[in-house]
Amino acid sequence: MQTSFTLAQLADPDVAESEKILRACVHCGFCTATCPTYVLDGNELDSPRGRIYLIKEMLEHDRSASEEVATHIDRCLSCLACMTTCPSGVHYMHLVDHARAHIETTYRRPFTDRVLRALLAKLMPYPERFRLALVAAIAAKPFAPLAAALGLKRLAAMLRLAPWRRPHVPLKPRIHAAQGSQQARAALLPGCINDLLAPQINAATIDILTRHGVEVVLPQGLGCCGSLVHHMGREDEALAAARANIDVLAGIDGLDAIVINASGCGTTMKDYGFMLRNDPAYAAAAARIAALSKDIVEYLAGLPLKPGRMPNQAGARASIATANSAMDRSSSDDRELDPHGLVVAYHSACSLQHGQRVTRQPKEILGKLGFAVRDIPDGHLCCGSAGTYNILQPDIARRLRDLKVGTIERLRPDVIAAGNIGCITQLATGTDIPVVHTVELIDWATGGRCPQALRERRPHAARRPVTATG
Repeated sequence: MQTSFTLAQLADPDVAESEKILRACVHCGFCTATCPTYVLDGNELDSPRGRIYLIKEMLEHDRSASEEVATHIDRCLSCLACMTTCPSGVHYMHLVDHARAHIETTYRRPFTDRVLRALLAKLMPYPERFRLALVAAIAAKPFAPLAAALGLKRLAAMLRLAPWRRPHVPLKPRIHAAQGSQQARAALLPGCINDLLAPQINAATIDILTRHGVEVVLPQGLGCCGSLVHHMGREDEALAAARANIDVLAGIDGLDAIVINASGCGTTMKDYGFMLRNDPAYAAAAARIAALSKDIVEYLAGLPLKPGRMPNQAGARASIATANSAMDRSSSDDRELDPHGLVVAYHSACSLQHGQRVTRQPKEILGKLGFAVRDIPDGHLCCGSAGTYNILQPDIARRLRDLKVGTIERLRPDVIAAGNIGCITQLATGTDIPVVHTVELIDWATGGRCPQALRERRPHAARRPVTATG
């Protein structure tokens, strides 16, 4: 794509980077076939190619963002399927991130939009604040249909996504020792949402790592990765979060990896080097932290995982105190459930398959451990979660969820596995099929506990007698 930026404009490193990305685009349109919003409605401006034209015009002419630009950029899920498809290697992620930051500083949104976006940015990245909000949401949740009927679609979406149960207490910083001979040391990003909505994800992560000789560090002071505000264009807040985490992680000796079990967070942390490339005080440390960052399944692919027969009674799960007694299940229940042959529909989160290019490892591990893994047709299409997208764009998010759920249900799986809490929450609102994190299944099959969602639903395929392995 031909551009006409001035030398003065190109002196800005962000503009220079965007200009390089724009020049890589050859207008081929391959991206339109895999863009969820274009697939839904066929609007060229809601395709990557259309958005690229809008961004080019805005940046090239140094214009403030218009309502039209903000509308179509806001509809982008940042699923990055276009990047996987693009034969020219256009780095759309960095381009749309720059556009969002420009929109945030030059466009004045309607009052209700400003309030909602500020509320999400000031609540969700802070577990203690968000926990209080979730408690309050329990009382308001029955009024979701009324909110929808009154046209308050975003409020209705928030209430529908909120769980009925009280949120859990966030994990406390501590070190979980490796069982047996220590082979490695990893820090775990606990995440802003995982501990509150699904503490079993972190518990399974700690269990499987310590059981395989990895010491797990939950550092003091580790906070939000910055992803949520980054994708809302609140760049100063995102970079502040990144710097704070780098300060914490750079001070931990002997780390072999930083393990992340929310793929949206992982995509952002792997991009810290780029985000802070122009900060002389943090550029080198940011690049080191980005290089150490691994998705949990990506990291497990390098460990000698073996099928296990019995749940581990001495794992980290017993040492993590939670407010929900449902976490404490008897071993007799575990013995009645068998992972072998369980039909798993593997939903590859967009941030994992497109953002991190981790595609084969989850399915390969599940298959080797005895699960019957089913690929989901059109698996490149987003489920509609996308961070806060299912709140800010509830209609599009619902349509994408229903499309994804319909495709999955035709496979008749026993369970759906995904690598991101957002996808898990989104899919669970549209189906009765249990939805769990991939690491929960891997932990179970290697000697850990059966995932709580499977205990509650107890699919037929999971009620076979356990046979000895190994």
